[in-house]
Amino acid sequence: MGSDMILAADSGGSGAFNLLLLLAIPVVFYLLLIRPQSKRRKEQMQMQSDLRPGARVLTTSGMRAVVVEVDDDGVVLEIADGVEVRFLKQAVMQVLKDSDSEDLDDELDEDADEQEEDEDDAVDLSKDGGADADDSAADEDGEPESEPKGKTKVKTADKPSA
Repeated sequence: MGSDMILAADSGGSGAFNLLLLLAIPVVFYLLLIRPQSKRRKEQMQMQSDLRPGARVLTTSGMRAVVVEVDDDGVVLEIADGVEVRFLKQAVMQVLKDSDSEDLDDELDEDADEQEEDEDDAVDLSKDGGADADDSAADEDGEPESEPKGKTKVKTADKPSA
C-alpha cells in the first residue's frame, strides 16, 4: 500500500496538463459555440428593430410579405393584395433585397411551369374515362349507386399446424 502512494507522487507532472486541459475546454466552447451564436442573435435583433414599412421580408414560416406597419413587438405584413396579417417581430427571419425576391419569383414560376407539364402528362385513372363526378355517382340506369354497408369479411386460408 505504501508503494502505491509513492507511484502516485511520481506522476505529479501530468497535473499541470490536466489543469490546462480543464481551462482550455471552456475557452474552446466559448469561441466555437457561444460567441458566434451571440453574434447572430444580436444581428437578428438589430434587423428586427430596423424594420420599416415597405420592406420585403421572409418570415420563419416561409411567407414572403411587405411590411405595412411596425409596432413595439409586432408588425403588420401584407401577404397578398389587400390581405394584412399581424406577426411578432421574431417571426421575421430576414429582410429580402429586390434581387432576392425576383430570384424567388423566378423559382416559383419555374415550379408552376413544371407542375403544368406534369398535369399535361397525367394519366386519367377514373373508371368512366374522365366523366364528371356527378355522372360517376349514378349507374347506367341513372339511379345513384349504393354504397356498401358494413364490413366485408375476407376468408383466409387455414394455416397448417406445425
